[in-house]
Amino acid sequence: MTSSSGSMKEKASVVHSVVYDAATIQRLLPHRFPFLLVDRVLTLQRGPDPKNHVGTKCRVLKNLTLNEPFFPGHFPHRPVMPGVLQIEAMAQAACLAVVDPKGHEVDVAIAGVNDARFRRPVIPGDQLIIDVEITRDRGQLMVMKCQCSVDGELASEAELIAKVFPKQS
Repeated sequence: MTSSSGSMKEKASVVHSVVYDAATIQRLLPHRFPFLLVDRVLTLQRGPDPKNHVGTKCRVLKNLTLNEPFFPGHFPHRPVMPGVLQIEAMAQAACLAVVDPKGHEVDVAIAGVNDARFRRPVIPGDQLIIDVEITRDRGQLMVMKCQCSVDGELASEAELIAKVFPKQS
């Protein structure tokens, strides 16, 4: 968008070429198997204001195999990823949108879940794509819009509220 004088008014966001692999994710998140529910960060785009996380977007991948520890019990005759674990996967993806591997170390915890909806079953063999966008940043509290999809079809969605605080050593 240009003004009448022809100068650029809109700042472009920077897309980071760094993709977080499993080893990087394990450095950034405290979760471990069987509760680490994200495998890779596919994209990370920070918002336009470096002092505020609003506009930050993250796309994360979770590969689901029949060997996931929750499938044998949920349900033996028709394995389905529990909705509560989809919410947890969204929360872990949201945390990866907040943390900065070169910045201050922080912990991120779920403070609330709003408008959770489950649209289709997530089953063994699916690749769950988790999209997160930070919509509000109030310092220690952040609001994130999260969606999980499989093969381009919406599987679940929720608005998460997260509390961010300095990491305890």
